[in-house]
Amino acid sequence: MIAELMPEGVAVAESFGDPPDARLFPGEEAAVRNAVDERRREYTTVRHLARRAMVDLGLPAVAVLSGDLHEPLWPSGVVGSMTHCLGYRAAALSLDDRHASIGIDAERHAPLPRGVLTKIAFPAEVPRLAELRDGHPEVHWETLLFSAKEAVYKAWYPLARGPLGFQETELDFDPGSDVFTAVLRRTGPVVAGRPLTRMTGRWFVHDGLIFSAVTIGRDAP
Repeated sequence: MIAELMPEGVAVAESFGDPPDARLFPGEEAAVRNAVDERRREYTTVRHLARRAMVDLGLPAVAVLSGDLHEPLWPSGVVGSMTHCLGYRAAALSLDDRHASIGIDAERHAPLPRGVLTKIAFPAEVPRLAELRDGHPEVHWETLLFSAKEAVYKAWYPLARGPLGFQETELDFDPGSDVFTAVLRRTGPVVAGRPLTRMTGRWFVHDGLIFSAVTIGRDAP
């Protein structure tokens, strides 16, 4: 699924459930010590998948601890992203000499809860979403917008080490392809000697799920 959206050099591991052999590594337990069972299983499975991706890259499987904002702390030389939703978990990793950052997201293909769109949409996105709904009603475009912005944020944060609001990105979807573009409405981090001003991502809908992914090349913002 997510693997279909990734360029060469990115290792992806995914699961539609929680493997019985998934285990936490030392140090990971603290983040979910008081978590409910569902949260604990999600946390455990995505780290299990991340370790599978590490091995696919030729690296040792190590613990993936959590930062102050619950972001994954990757081992030196690795960039990556993880996602989970009902019925799906995935991790995508690459070496940092190949890619500067990765962001992935998966959501159930269902309408957004009432009131969420106004909180996440840049004003110019709203009429474009209406046009997309009219022309392609089989896609829940508002949910895709949410998912794509989550992927953009996950790619942004490791580079900028700071927040990026939902309304600080303006997305445009090409309904004739699986490509979206994200224009950043704030000063971006420097990648390959230039400020990052936009990102390009890919998306698709399959079997009740929406998938979004952004990869930022090491040599081209």
